Amino acid sequence: MISYPNAKINLGLHVINKRDDGFHNIETVFYPINFSDMLECIENKAYAKNNKCVFVQHGLHISGNIDTNLVLRAYKLLDKEFDLPPVLVHLNKLLPMGAGLGGGSSDAAYMLKMLNKLFDLNLDTTSLESRAAVLGSDCSFFIQNKPAYLFGKGHELEPFDLSLTGKYLVLVNTGAHSNTAIAYKYAKRREVFNEEQSLKKVIKLPIESWKENLVNDFELSVFESIPELKEVKSWLYKQGATYAAMSGSGASMLGLFDEVPKLEGKWSKYVVYKDWL
Repeated sequence: MISYPNAKINLGLHVINKRDDGFHNIETVFYPINFSDMLECIENKAYAKNNKCVFVQHGLHISGNIDTNLVLRAYKLLDKEFDLPPVLVHLNKLLPMGAGLGGGSSDAAYMLKMLNKLFDLNLDTTSLESRAAVLGSDCSFFIQNKPAYLFGKGHELEPFDLSLTGKYLVLVNTGAHSNTAIAYKYAKRREVFNEEQSLKKVIKLPIESWKENLVNDFELSVFESIPELKEVKSWLYKQGATYAAMSGSGASMLGLFDEVPKLEGKWSKYVVYKDWL
């Protein structure tokens, strides 16, 4: 079985306040896009007794201990509950890491969905979402994979009526890595939730007004540590973007256009994705 775990972009992100559990209350809107990895999972008939989940990875290098990879963790989560058959898994990694695109979370969610189908586990959407939430705050979103408003510490989500059909998306990734923990540490918190300024209301404004009203609170601190991202944002506007911003805690920059741009200048070589939404 093969699937294509896709990325998401953030449209606005408000850091509200710090919670008693050490996490932060936030609000943001996730929007799925077609930029994706490739994930394959098949039952391993030639079972290696010392490894129920044989994992092979190509494409972009994933740093860190392989045992902490979210795809493997997704398998282990369901294996503990259902004693799954052994599998062979191949991940072709195309989505950049530390990019604010949710690539790892998407891989994990798609692994859960594939295992559910492959072995007839009969888990419904709610059941899959609750298990995905165990793996990471963004993972649940990719179960339904539809525009959603996320709030609280990012685990709570609700469907959000939004369509960007007819807009042209450009994603720029310079290779810079934004550390999420550091981004939260230095983010300027709002401290109080203001319903009148909530993203739910702001994002309903015409897209032409997003430049002045739709804000990612992480930009202030992340741009200080990675100044080139501020340059990329200005460059996207010079190329004709209606709206440009950082996705999540970075470090990818997104631009929404009304038509296909020519994309001239030094940042054009860092474009990793461009297409109609």
